[in-house]
Amino acid sequence: MLTITVLAAALLVPATAAQGATSLVASVRGFGHGVGLSQYGTLGYARQGWTADRILAHYYTGTQLGRLSRGVAVRVLLQSGRSRYAISGASSVGGRLLDRAKTYTVARGGNGLVISDATGRDLFTSSGPLVLQPASGGAVTLGGSAQNGTSGGAYRGAIEVRSGAGGVSAINVVGLEDYTAGVVSAEVPASWPAEALRAQAVAARTYAVTTNAGGSAGQFTQYADTRSQMYRGVAAETPTTSAAVKATANRVVTYQGTPVTTFFFSTSGGRTENVEYGFVGSDPKPWLKSVADPYDTASPYHRPQTIRMTLTRATRALSGLVKGRLKLIRVRKRGFSPRIVRADVVGTAGTTTVTGPQLRRALGLRDTWIRFRSFSTDVSNQPAAPVVPGIPRTPADPTTGGAQMSSVARRIHGVVAPATAGAWATVEQRVGTRWVRAVDVQVAAGGAYSTTLPEPGRYRLRYGGVTGPEVTAR
Repeated sequence: MLTITVLAAALLVPATAAQGATSLVASVRGFGHGVGLSQYGTLGYARQGWTADRILAHYYTGTQLGRLSRGVAVRVLLQSGRSRYAISGASSVGGRLLDRAKTYTVARGGNGLVISDATGRDLFTSSGPLVLQPASGGAVTLGGSAQNGTSGGAYRGAIEVRSGAGGVSAINVVGLEDYTAGVVSAEVPASWPAEALRAQAVAARTYAVTTNAGGSAGQFTQYADTRSQMYRGVAAETPTTSAAVKATANRVVTYQGTPVTTFFFSTSGGRTENVEYGFVGSDPKPWLKSVADPYDTASPYHRPQTIRMTLTRATRALSGLVKGRLKLIRVRKRGFSPRIVRADVVGTAGTTTVTGPQLRRALGLRDTWIRFRSFSTDVSNQPAAPVVPGIPRTPADPTTGGAQMSSVARRIHGVVAPATAGAWATVEQRVGTRWVRAVDVQVAAGGAYSTTLPEPGRYRLRYGGVTGPEVTAR
C-alpha cells in the first residue's frame, strides 16, 4: 500500500518546464559531385611529380590520350532572356563592315533583330540570327553581366545574337582551343603547377567535345557556368594556362579510341565515386570508377566539416521531402567513397526515400559524403524523492527557521539518432571555456537516453564523436 501511495504522489508532482533544443548535425567531406578528376587531387599529384598523362589515366580508369583530327567549334550560351545587347569590338555582321571601335546595340524589333549605332540610328534588320565577328586575332565584347559572372567580358570568336520565345540570347561561337584557354584559369588557380594545368586543359577540352548542354535544338552546346564548366573568355587567359592549353593542343581523353565525358570537381576528400552513385540513376561507365585520392589535402574541404542546424530549420530546408517535422535522416545505401546514394528522411508523419544529391541540394551542403546525426535534448527538474505525508524529505535547515528544504533532481533526456541500443554516450558540462565529462549514459532502443545531472549548468550530449545542442539545467 505504501508503494502505491509513493508512486501516485510522484506522478502528481509536475516537472518544471523543459529547456529543450534540437539539432541536425551533418559531417561533410569533399566538395562537388565526386565523379572523375579531383582538381585538388590533381594539384597534389602534380606536387608529387606526376605528369598530366599519368594524372588523367589515374582518374579516368582504362583511358588513353588521343588527338582530334579536325577543328571543333563550341557554342557557349553567355546570356539569354534579355531584350537587347550592347556589343563592341566587332568588325563585321552579316557581311557588312562595322567599326570595331564603336558600340552597337542589337535588339528585337517588329520584323526580327535590329542593329543600331550609338546614336540610335537603325543600320539594318535581320529576320534570322546576327553573327558579329571580330577582326583577325581580336575579340568581341558583350556589354552587361553574362551567366559566368563576368561583366563586359571579351570573347574570342563571334557573338551570335538570336531571338526566341524567351527573349534574345547571346551565344559565343568559338574555336575549341580558344574555348579551352577561357576555361582553365576559371576552374583552377593559374599559379598551380604546369602538369596540373595541363591535366585540367585536357579534361576541359574533352568535356566540351563530348557533352551538349543545349540538347537537340542546336543553339548552344555549353553553358558559361558550372552547369557545364566555368568559361570566362579572354579574362581567363593567363601566360601559364595558355601555355598548358598550347602544350596539350587537340589532346583528349579516350576510351577504346573514342573521346569520353570527363567529369571533374573540386575536392574528393580522399576517394572519388562511381558515376552511377555520384549521379544517381546514370549508367555505369568503365572510365568513371571510384579511385583513391590521398593527395587533395591542400583543399580546406579534404577533412570533414561539421554543419549544424535546428531540426526546425532542417524541416524547412527539406520542404517537399519531409512528411511532418523532421526526426532523423537514415542512410540506406552508400557508394564506394562512401557518398550517400539513397537515404530515408524520417518525419513525424512518415518517411520519404531520397537520393544523396537531393539531400545535398536541399540542405545546401558541399558534397554527398555526409554523416548525419539528429539530437533532441531536454532538461527537466523533478523532486529527488516522492513526498510522503509524515516523512520529511530533508533535514530541517536551521538557517530557514526550521523549514524543510526541497531536493530537486535535474535530468537530461532525449533521443539521438541513428544510435545503437546499449551503446554509451557522454554528457558534457561547460566549465569556464571548456567542455568536460559530467556523466555517462547508456542509449536505449530508438536512441532514447535519460540520466541525472550533478548540478545546475550548461550541458550537451556527445555520441559517436558528435555533440548535440547545448541546454541549461537550473
